Order: sequence, then structure tokens, then C-alpha cells
Amino acid sequence: MRAVAVTLVVLSHAGIAGLAGGYVGVDVFFVISGFLITTLLLKELTRTGRISLATFYARRATRLLPASTVVLLVTVVGSWLWLPATRFPSIASDAIYATFYGINWRLAHEGVQYMNADAAPSPLQHFWSLAVEEQFYLVWPLLLLIFALLWGKRRAAVVVTLCLVVVASLITSIQVTESSAPWAYFGAHTRAWELGIGALVAIGASRLAGLPRPLAAGLTWAGLAAVVASALMYDEATPFPGSAAALPVLGAAAIIAGGCAAPRGGAVTLLGTWPFQQIGKYSYSWYLWHWPILMIVPSMLDVEPNVPLNLGLSAGALVLAIGSYHLVENPVRNHAWVKKGARRGIAVGLALSMTAALVAQAGAMKPPQLAKGDAAVNTAKAVAAAAEPEAELKRIIAESAGMGELPANVTPKVQRAHYDLPKYYPSKCHLEYADVTAPGECVFGDPAGKEMVYLFGDSHAAHWYPAMDAIAEQHGWRLMVRTKSACQAPVVRTYAQVFKRPYDECSQWRDTVLAEIKRTHPKMVVIASNGNNNGGLLDAAGNRIDEGTAEERDALWVAGWAATFKAIRAKGTALVMIEDTPWPGKDAPECLAAHSDRASKCARPAAEAFAFPPRQALVSQQARKSGVTVIETRPWFCAGDVCPAVVGNILTWRDSSHITTRYAAMLAPLLDARLPI
Repeated sequence: MRAVAVTLVVLSHAGIAGLAGGYVGVDVFFVISGFLITTLLLKELTRTGRISLATFYARRATRLLPASTVVLLVTVVGSWLWLPATRFPSIASDAIYATFYGINWRLAHEGVQYMNADAAPSPLQHFWSLAVEEQFYLVWPLLLLIFALLWGKRRAAVVVTLCLVVVASLITSIQVTESSAPWAYFGAHTRAWELGIGALVAIGASRLAGLPRPLAAGLTWAGLAAVVASALMYDEATPFPGSAAALPVLGAAAIIAGGCAAPRGGAVTLLGTWPFQQIGKYSYSWYLWHWPILMIVPSMLDVEPNVPLNLGLSAGALVLAIGSYHLVENPVRNHAWVKKGARRGIAVGLALSMTAALVAQAGAMKPPQLAKGDAAVNTAKAVAAAAEPEAELKRIIAESAGMGELPANVTPKVQRAHYDLPKYYPSKCHLEYADVTAPGECVFGDPAGKEMVYLFGDSHAAHWYPAMDAIAEQHGWRLMVRTKSACQAPVVRTYAQVFKRPYDECSQWRDTVLAEIKRTHPKMVVIASNGNNNGGLLDAAGNRIDEGTAEERDALWVAGWAATFKAIRAKGTALVMIEDTPWPGKDAPECLAAHSDRASKCARPAAEAFAFPPRQALVSQQARKSGVTVIETRPWFCAGDVCPAVVGNILTWRDSSHITTRYAAMLAPLLDARLPI
């Protein structure tokens, strides 16, 4: 079974078509783990009448930590050497969290942050499943020990309690999957029931051994079919774990339950053959090695990942797994000195953990350095001092198109660009996915100003805040900022990929803001939004519109913008729509970190930089018909057919779509000149 589980996971990560649901292999691992660990604990309890917690944790430490520590160290060093320098601080933090089995909670938290939506996966992300297991085993042996002290060898109380845990965790999993998919996927509270199912099978193993052989054989085949079917039917769009996890979990439980009767002709006969046994023996190490190899080696080779390459790398990871199993994992846990006492095993575990944490911290304190050239023109000063600011900016953009080394005075620093957020973000006035209400009035610019101006839209409106704040302060306006992640201004319903459900929070928030704007009669409303479909457009019934032509989807988008303009149009209120800014096509700071000696490699052809140009043209046409001032952004970012990632000394983008605060602030006088004041 371990062979099936790890193979599904590896092939899924390698990108094999039709196996996008191979992540269910982790659920199979949870069931197996719950069964095996509970079996060992019950045997010890039956044999000795007690459970030695020290021995249990020492056994876990010497079994898991030698291999995982080696993988952690190699991954940290490999990331330092070959991954973009922008990523290393986060990876170093991941290593520390992984070392102490808390990375699942870190990933859950990061997963609901919009600014991490396009972030590359951590090479240590797969450690989340190990963290879930160890969190379960911090509690489970203690519970068994308490039950043994209170009720001796009677297991009814154990079964009842375990059933309650399974039911509570499953219900929680279903509910949290519907509300916040990342917390459901990575949470120990939503996965505990899967380990609990394995534990229940272990408790009932002696009775299951008496199953009729034909029934037991059929149960194993049905279970294997359920596991494989879930891997074939599920994909990234499947709300998971939730109720969908029941199929692979119960399938794995059925294989184990049927296997307790040792039936002839069952799936256990197939799973007991040499190839499956060998893969199963190395499954833990293969699971550890495959993911960092897939994440790091393509960068080391400077090639784009593809399925043939990924399969080759996965095979190489298996070779590494075999080597580490025989050279590290087995020698350490079977060493005579280690086996002499539980304290020694725990000491070895602590030493390994501290070594991994110290290496990660040392790397974070001395991060990779980037190539730097001479200082470039100070773009902000040059534009501000020019008699014709727009012409001066265009000249600097053209000169920057063929940039070699990063300027010594580039701002913000490439390594810190991901943290270059508008200054109002810490106040929580920019709402994240789950938020529908701001914590206060969110007034900026000149808070004492008599005239009111709104900045309204998604994060592509938010990245204009530095310019709008400066303009509002200059003119004595109160700037009311109303922005929300991935929630565009047009009245359309979209699907939230992070939640794997309709983005109802967006619709609720947008309706509230539109009503507020209508009620307050501001001097001006400046609107901006990205033009992408996000997770997909929805019809009135909440169904995803995956079929149909681009023209049909564009028509929905245009109608949504028209509805927004209509909702806030009022006498004395000027409406302004800033067309969407260009997209770099990749994470710009990561690209520059990887090519700091040739920044021009990170420039984007202008023909490819703007999302859905026909749609944007239709939206702009509709805006002008509605009496809205339309501001074109292309001349502020592109010259000729190129949109550079660095313009003079200013970094253009902070990630894969948002402009930096320095770039937005530099554009303030140009934006001010276009506003209908």
C-alpha cells in the first residue's frame, strides 16, 4: 500500500496527465500510519500493561529524523545555491517550521494570503503531512495510556472516544473545506479522522482476521479500486479534503481490513509482490526526496520543467532514497549505541533537529547576493524635474529595455520586493479573501479635507494607492480607500480558487461599497481592476462558465462594468477608470534574482503584457459611453514593444502582476495630470 500511495503522489507531482488527484496518496499514508502506530502501541500495552512514552518518541525520532534532516539540509543548501535569492528567506523559515513539525500551520496561513497566490511552491511544502502525523502522535499515545490506567485492557472507551474524534474531525473537515480550503487541506484538525480510521482498523484487527476469505478478498480489491479511482477522478479543482477524502480513506481502510484475514486472491497478493514491497520499503525516503528535487534541479539546470524531465528527476529521487535508506536511515536507527536507551534516541533526535534549524538560520543571516552594476538614473527625480514628465519617463523606459546588470541603486531591493506593499495594508484597510468589512473608515490623503475621493477595486486598484494618496494630500482631499483582494470592480460573480467555491465575500463587499459611494456623493471615484477571470466567471446560479466563446465571456465582463458605472453615477461625481497595468508574465523579482547580470531577460513584450486586450478595449469603450474618464497605462510602462522590469533605478513589479510602491509614487504627477479635476 505504501508503494501505491507514494507512486500516486510522485506521478501527480511529475505532472502525469490523468493523475492530478494523486495527492490522495497522502491520505492513504495517514490511514496506514494510524493503523501501524496504533497496532504497535496496543501490542506494547497488552504485553506490558503500559506505554513508554519516552521509548515511543525515541523510536519516532530515530526512525524519521535521520532521513528528513539530510533532506532538509540538502534542500536548504540547494535553495541557497540555485533558487532565486528572493525565495530564500521564506524557504529558511519553512525549514525551521518543518524541523519542528509546524509547517502545516504556516502553509495554511500563507495559503489564504492573496499576495502568496502566485508564489512558487516551497521545496519543503511536502513536510506538511509529516507535521500532521507528529501532531496526532503527540496526543494519541497519551490518550491510550490514560485509558489503560482508567479501564485496563477494556477497549470500549477507546473505541467510543476514537469514533467521536473521527466524527468531529470529519465534520470539521467538511465545514472548513467549504469556507477555507487551505486551512482544511493542511490542518491537523481536519485530517485527524483519517489517522483515526486507521487506528480503528487496528483496534478491530483481531475480529477482522475472522472475515470470510472471499469477502475479505473482495474488500481489498474494492478498496484498491476506490483509491485508484479517486486519484483518477480528482484534480486541483476538487474541494479537498472534505467529504471527497472519504473515498481514498475508506478505500485504504478496506484494503487493510480485508488484508487482516490474509485472503488468497485479494489485492494484498498483488501488493505483496517484490516490486511493491521494494517501493514500499523506500517510500518514506522517496517521498522526502522527490519534491525538493523537482523544485530545485530545473533551476539548477536553467530549464523549464516538463513531464519527461520530471519523470527522470523522480527516478533520480528514488535512487537517492535507496542510498539514504541504506547509508543514513537504517544505520542511525539500528546503531547499537542509539538502541541502548530511549534517552539516547531522543538526544539524537534533538541534535538532528537543532542542526537543521541552525543551518537554516545561518543561511537566512547570510542570504545569496545578486550581481550589481553602476547606479542608474534616479527615475522619480528625473520625471519630477522634467518639463515634460511623460516624455522623460518614455525616454528612461526605452533606455532600460536593454539593461544588463541590476543598478546598484535599484529600489525597492529585489530581495525585499515581495514585502513592498502600500503603507495602508498593515491597517487592514485592504481586505483579504475572507474579509467583508474594513476595521475603520480607512481615510487617507488629507483626513481633514472637505472633498471626498474614492479609490475602489481589487489589488490592482490598491497598487495605485501611493500615487492617489500623494495626489489627495496635495489637493486637500479625503481619500477613501475601498479595495479587496481578487475582487474586481465590475458586477460579476467569480470563483475563488483559494476557497474552491463562489467568491461570495467579494459580491457582498462590492455591493456594500457601491451603496456607500452612491450614498456619500464623492467628488470623484477612481476605479481600477485586473481584467482576468480569476478562478472563472459564474452564472446567476453560481455555476462556472467554462464553456462558450471569449466574446461571450467578454460580454458578461462589459455588462458588469456597465452595472458598476450605473450604480455609482451621480451628478457632481466624476468617474475615472484606470486601465489595467501590464503583467510581467512571471514573478519579476524572482526573475531578476535569477538573472541579475542581465535584467533585460525579465522584460515583457508589450504585445503579451496586457491581459485580454480585446476585452479591455470593449470595457474602455463602454466606460467612455458611460461618461467615465479612461486613463491608458501603457505609455507609463512600455516603450516601443518592450515593458522593462526595471525602469532607471525603479523596480516595476513587486511580484507577478502588481507594480511597486516606488513606481506608483513616481507616476503621481502623471496620474494627477490625467484626472478630471
